[in-house]
Amino acid sequence: MKKIFTLLLATTLFVACNNNKVEEAKVAVATAPADLALTVINKTDQDLNKLKSEIVNSVEKHSENLINISDEIWELAETAFNEHESSKILSDYAEKNGFSIEKGVAGMPTAFIATYGQGKPVIGVLGEFDALPGLSQQTEPIKSPISEGGAGHGCGHNMFGSGSLGAAIAIKEMIEQGKISGTIKFFGTPSEEKYFGKIWMVEAGLWDDVDVNISWHPSANTEADVQSSLALIDFKVEFFGQAAHASADPWNGRSASDALELYTTGINYYREHVKPTVRIHYHIQDAGKVVNVVPDYSKIWVRARDTKRSGMMPVYDRVVEMAKGAAILADVDYKVSLISGIYELLVNRTGGQVMQDNLELLGPIEYTDEEIAFAKKIQEATNKPTLGMDSEINPLRKTLDHPGGGSTDVGDVSWNVPNINLSVTTAPIDTPWHSWAVVACGGMSIGHKGMIYSAKAMAMTMSDLYKSPKLINEIKKEYKESKGDEEYEAMIDGPAPIDDN
Repeated sequence: MKKIFTLLLATTLFVACNNNKVEEAKVAVATAPADLALTVINKTDQDLNKLKSEIVNSVEKHSENLINISDEIWELAETAFNEHESSKILSDYAEKNGFSIEKGVAGMPTAFIATYGQGKPVIGVLGEFDALPGLSQQTEPIKSPISEGGAGHGCGHNMFGSGSLGAAIAIKEMIEQGKISGTIKFFGTPSEEKYFGKIWMVEAGLWDDVDVNISWHPSANTEADVQSSLALIDFKVEFFGQAAHASADPWNGRSASDALELYTTGINYYREHVKPTVRIHYHIQDAGKVVNVVPDYSKIWVRARDTKRSGMMPVYDRVVEMAKGAAILADVDYKVSLISGIYELLVNRTGGQVMQDNLELLGPIEYTDEEIAFAKKIQEATNKPTLGMDSEINPLRKTLDHPGGGSTDVGDVSWNVPNINLSVTTAPIDTPWHSWAVVACGGMSIGHKGMIYSAKAMAMTMSDLYKSPKLINEIKKEYKESKGDEEYEAMIDGPAPIDDN
C-alpha cells in the first residue's frame, strides 16, 4: 500500500507542478503520511522526475514559437515534395537552436537531418510536414475552405513536424546542460502522403547509427501506440493502343480505354476472393480526351495492402498479371511501373511501455468549454455523436494481429531500427481523418495543445533511454526477436519521383 501511495503522490506532484497547480501539490503533500511526503519530495527533486520537469519547462519555453511554426506550415499547406518553405521553417528553427543541418538528403530537396550532441546513444525523432490536396479549410467547425480546391493539413502534419522538433530541442538543451549525454537527430521526412519519402532515406542508410527512433501522429485519442499498420504497394499501369475515328473507322482502332475497363473489372471480381485483411484501390488518371476518338492511351494508379508484406506481395503479383490479360483482350500493349511500397509497422511493446509510463505522468490534456463546444459542432457537422474530446490515458492496449487502418512509411524505419510510436489527441472523438475537420482543429488551440503535449511525452520518453543503456538493450532485443530472419528489402525502383507530381 505504501508503494502504491508513493507512486500516486509522485505522479500527482509531477502533474500538479508542471501545470502550475501549486495548491494541488500542497494538498497532496498535506494528505500524505508524514514519513512519506518528505521522502517523495526529495526523490522527485533528485531523480529522473527532476529531469522530466526540466524537459517540460523547456517545451513550454518554446511553445509559442512551436505553435507559430505549426500555424505557418498549416497556412502554407504544401503537398508532397513541394514542401520547400515548410521544410525551411523547421530546419531554420533547428539551426537557430544549435543543431547542425544536412539538407537535401537521400536526393530529396525537402528532406533534412538536424543533429546535436556526440556519441551514444543516438536517438532519432521523425517529423513530417506535407499537406493533402483538396482539403483547404478555415479554423471553423463547419466545412469552409480558404480556397476552393486548395490543399490542407488533413492529417495534421503541420503539428507532426513542429511537435517532434520541440521534443528534439528539449533533449538538445538537456545535453547542452550536461543532464544527459549522447546524440539527438531530428529527421525531416517529406511526402509521407503520396510517395513515402522515408523509404529513400532508409535506403540511404540514414538510420544506420540510430539506436532507437521515436515517432508520433495526431489522432482523436492519446495513447502509446502498440498497433501495427498495413503494408502497401503502389504501381501504375499504362495501356498503349491505336487511335482512330470512333464512328467512321473504329475497326482501325485499338482502345486503351477498353483495356483499362477490362482491367478494373478483373480487379473488382478479384476482391471477392482475397482475405478480409486485403485492400485494393485504384485511381484512373487518364482514359482518353474526347468522345469521338478511340483512345490510344490510358493510365491507372493501383494500390494493394495487407497486414503483412508477405501477404500483400502475392496480391500484387496477381493484380499485375491481370494487366497482361486485359491487354491481350483489348489487343493493346501495356507497361507496369512500380512507384513505391512500404512495410507494416514493427511494434515494440518494451518501448511502448516506456511511453505509457510517461503519458501516465503527464496525465490527460485539459480543454476549455469553448474548445469542447467547437469539437461538438464538428461532430454535428460530420454526423457523429456529440461526445467532445478524448485525451484520457488508458492502460496499454493489447497488440492486435490484424489492426486494420492505414499505412505509413514509419513502417520502413521500424524494420531498420527499433521504433516507439505515440498518438496524441488533436481532434474530436470519431473525427473523419483526411478531412476538413482535421484541418480546422490543426490550426487552432485543440491542435496546439496536442502538439505541445506530444513534444513533452516524446522528450520525457527519450530521457529514459538516455539514462538507461539497459533499457535500450531491452528494446533492441525485442526488435531483433520481432524481426526474426526476415530481411528488409526496399520496395522502390530508382530515385524518389520528386518531379512526378
